[in-house]
Amino acid sequence: MTTEPEHGTKAARMALTATEERELLEAARRSDDDAFGRLAGPYRGELHAHCYRMLGSAADAEDALQETLLRAWRALPSFEGRSSVRSWLYKIATNVCLRAIERRPTRVLPVDYAPAADPHDNPAEPVADAVWLEPYPDERLGLGSGLASPEARYEQREGVELAFIAALQHLPARQRAVLILRDVLGFSARETATALETTPVSVDSALQRAHKTVDKRLPERSQQATLRSLNNGALRLVAQRYVTAWERNDVDAVVAMLAEDAKLTMPPVPTWYRGREQVAIYLGGGPLAGTRHWRLIPARANGQLAFGRYAWNDKTQTFMPRAIDVLTLHGAQIQEITAFVIPDAFRGFDLPAILDESGTNS
Repeated sequence: MTTEPEHGTKAARMALTATEERELLEAARRSDDDAFGRLAGPYRGELHAHCYRMLGSAADAEDALQETLLRAWRALPSFEGRSSVRSWLYKIATNVCLRAIERRPTRVLPVDYAPAADPHDNPAEPVADAVWLEPYPDERLGLGSGLASPEARYEQREGVELAFIAALQHLPARQRAVLILRDVLGFSARETATALETTPVSVDSALQRAHKTVDKRLPERSQQATLRSLNNGALRLVAQRYVTAWERNDVDAVVAMLAEDAKLTMPPVPTWYRGREQVAIYLGGGPLAGTRHWRLIPARANGQLAFGRYAWNDKTQTFMPRAIDVLTLHGAQIQEITAFVIPDAFRGFDLPAILDESGTNS
């Protein structure tokens, strides 16, 4: 069986009719791995996003997706078709993720790892352990097929926003699964109970407890609502100002874009800063001190405004990937900059591997 990764947007265009799905299922049961690939193909993107919500890591989500497909392939003879193929795959994926959570620490952002730091002190050393949330490329979202039912509490892009993913990580694993299945995907209590091999009453109880935890950690307004409140021109202006400020090493221009209580975090560095003045001190003495040259390429991550940030390398005479900057906006102001200075952060993004001296893809 082949399990090559496939981005959600491509898979979404492969949506099957009920008849096609039934025929492919019958062929797959006869050990036709091509039929199985076509059967599972439309769900790859949304399953990958589901695993990311559960695990907080795009790389871990890829591993979980591959294990899900392998387990589904092996379990085909026992699949009786009492549920849809989609529900069956989600059940397998959810249980793969639950087992993965048992084996590793919870992923967090620096604000949940340590208190805010004094920008006059040197940042702490990076924490190399797999404890950090990772950014999620919007192009991996499977939004074209298998969308949530109208009963879903959160829309699909809200379901990958950084604040939501961070809040999910504070839930016990099964509560996390219940909230995602019910509120993001719109599964019924009975469908969720089937996936988790429990009862609808237990599902409802777990959902209530999950809401109490998550609701305390979520902002009043989602990033999707904020982005919708800004027209395209306003968003382009925010992006242009951010790019220009960094490429000119203009601390004042970056600071002028920040909300008064803005935050700057830089996983895997546990050090983070709170407040416009504190962020300004760090930027002025660090990345925007004028000792580095930057190039930024707009991107989209976690349903939010984002940028691939590249730093000039004298040895290679190119701009090399440095960080994925994800912006959390409050109106047209920046509420938080989450700079993922993680070696594999660029993986999955449609961004150049390097940029030449002119700042273009070399």
